[in-house]
Amino acid sequence: MKLTVHNLKRKFNLFVSFLAISIFSSQCFAQSSTNSSSSKKFSYLNKFDSMFQFVLQNYVDEVDPRVLYEGAMKGMMDSLGDPYTSYLDEDTMRDLSDTTNGSFGGVGLSISKPIESKPDKPAYVEVASPIEDTPGAKAGILAGDYIIEIDGEPTESMTMDEVLGHLRGKVGESVKVTVLRGKNLKFTVELVRALIEIPTVKYGMIGNTGYMRLIQFTPDITERVQDAIDSFKKDKNFKNLIIDLRDNPGGLITSAVAVADKFIDEGPIVTTKSRLDFENAVYKASKNKTELRGIPIVVLINQGSASASEIVAGALKDNHLAYLVGAKSYGKGSVQQVIPLGSNEEVKMTVARYYTPSDTNIDKVGIQPDKEVLYPKLTEDDEKNYSALLDANLIAPYVEEHPEMTEAEIASYAEELKKDFNLDSRLLRRIIRIQVNRTKPTALYDLDYDIQLNAALELLNTTEDFEKLLQSTKTLKELQVEAEAKKAAEKAAESETSTKAE
Repeated sequence: MKLTVHNLKRKFNLFVSFLAISIFSSQCFAQSSTNSSSSKKFSYLNKFDSMFQFVLQNYVDEVDPRVLYEGAMKGMMDSLGDPYTSYLDEDTMRDLSDTTNGSFGGVGLSISKPIESKPDKPAYVEVASPIEDTPGAKAGILAGDYIIEIDGEPTESMTMDEVLGHLRGKVGESVKVTVLRGKNLKFTVELVRALIEIPTVKYGMIGNTGYMRLIQFTPDITERVQDAIDSFKKDKNFKNLIIDLRDNPGGLITSAVAVADKFIDEGPIVTTKSRLDFENAVYKASKNKTELRGIPIVVLINQGSASASEIVAGALKDNHLAYLVGAKSYGKGSVQQVIPLGSNEEVKMTVARYYTPSDTNIDKVGIQPDKEVLYPKLTEDDEKNYSALLDANLIAPYVEEHPEMTEAEIASYAEELKKDFNLDSRLLRRIIRIQVNRTKPTALYDLDYDIQLNAALELLNTTEDFEKLLQSTKTLKELQVEAEAKKAAEKAAESETSTKAE
């Protein structure tokens, strides 16, 4: 034992000596090169290689070098503090392959997770947006909800890979997730994994208004949007357009550009900027691709609208072509690139940020709608009553006994529930309706519950001069400058107050 410890100390001393020589050499090199950044890189690489070899030779158990390599790669990507930059190992790549081959089961939730957990902000899994017609969406999980447990295990300490490992699995098998909504409302739902097939566009007429919901920016979305526009043009009552980007997590930047180009005549749609010249690009509109001109357009956004959907919303807003209604968008203004490292591994890395036509980046800021329409927040009493309703488990058995409930029957049952649980009637009808439609495709719209869609329709049908309304809106750059000026003024006022107090 003493001999082993002695040998280890000797090896460690040799390692330290070697490391010292390496650092000394790199310092000499640095001095001769005026302490250039390249010499620093050389020093760090030297240290890393030395430690890598030392662990392989001296750790108590034999170590697979691939384990050290993958750990280092994950750590390097995580150290950037960017949730969109990550190392994808062989297991993750296999999962992606399963998805491509149709053997992947999931719950249909676009999620994000902070790398670091803090006492005041645990690293729970946040739902960026539920994907329509999937188990997560049908269970009523919303953008902004937090998943705090999966199958009874807290998510706070899980890595993103572990989270995905729990949520993914065989089609038909179930997983239980505990959801936190607001401050106190917690509930557990059992989700049966399904093959996730993401639709792109759903559309139809609401009176004289063409309504199209863009679900995700996939390669074929441009054709589906064109199908919707062609359908609207054939309707003699078509006068207005609503583009619904709520809970759209994004997708391909080229698809977003192609969709926006159908409404914008000329000028930039989006610009990408990077440290590297070849990553910089300006995507411009083409007049011959414009499909609709001069028609009143409202775009619906919420906190589930991210990335490519924010590109479209921002481009139409900055060009004064659409009026934005709803809630502030997510705020993902960065561009990722996948870099293959071999047949079974790759790195997804943020390489640029994108800017709207008014030269504004909305990363971590989001887009504020021109008309904010928010759903009422649940009070503490509401949360208690909601929890009591879920614990009572009354709705599912009732719907099972009455499988083809009409809207009148849904309303009647909602009033019965209200007597015991004192929740808003509209909310109760919504909860019942979700249960009634759990095995059916998601309805195109829900005018009974959707106050944001109703606000958009009212705006389109009651505004006498919609063009004047559009021209009165501010670009994202103007809003950003105003916000910065307001922040500076508040800071100056605080400083002045502090000086007077002294």
